[in-house]
Amino acid sequence: MTDRQLSGAARPRRRPTKQGTVLSEALIVETALRLIRQHGSAALTVRRLGAALGADPSALYRYFRNTDDLLLAVADALIGQAFVGWAPRGDWRADLRELGLRMHAAYLEHPQAAMLATYRVTGRPHEAFAIETILGVLRGGGFPDPEAVRMYHIFVDTSLAYAALDAASTALPPEARDAERQVWQRTYASLPSTTHPHIAATTRLLQAEMRRSAYTRTLDLFLDAAAARLAALRPVEQPG
Repeated sequence: MTDRQLSGAARPRRRPTKQGTVLSEALIVETALRLIRQHGSAALTVRRLGAALGADPSALYRYFRNTDDLLLAVADALIGQAFVGWAPRGDWRADLRELGLRMHAAYLEHPQAAMLATYRVTGRPHEAFAIETILGVLRGGGFPDPEAVRMYHIFVDTSLAYAALDAASTALPPEARDAERQVWQRTYASLPSTTHPHIAATTRLLQAEMRRSAYTRTLDLFLDAAAARLAALRPVEQPG
């Protein structure tokens, strides 16, 4: 897509395409996600999307101003996927933990798109819902507003950072992932204790640990720290 702008007179098309499909923003985003998964960021072109949808490429401008507008819609859709079927249980720690795991999993379902989307602020409905929901969990858990905002910032940025990191690893070709595992199993395992005593002493532990994401454990450490912070902020009851 170019940076051509959507005119104020343009309206979404309701007539079927040549393939008999009625275009919609949701269908275009779903198709973009599929193409990004198959071809990476190169899929975000008018020609490729139009061909996949069986539509004239110019019809896409009725829904999105340009490529970046479409990318923001894709990013917002990934946020929305994390909240499908979720309902708060009234325990701020359990609710945040579940949301964090859901966010991480939603991005890893679309690793190529995650690498394009995790750092964007969409300003769209799913993101607004996510911000409102997470702040509501924190404020409902007793965090004063300044702390609720700080904890929101740490929670979201940590979750998105791990999502981007793990998505990039997941998107690697299988041979590249295998080569990285071999580095831990061969290169580091062969370092002598005379020059690298700490690596030599923990090499088996490193091989087991570095093959999996640290996100879940990092999330639990964050929740431990948040709980300790909340306890420290509560007034100490004076003996009667």
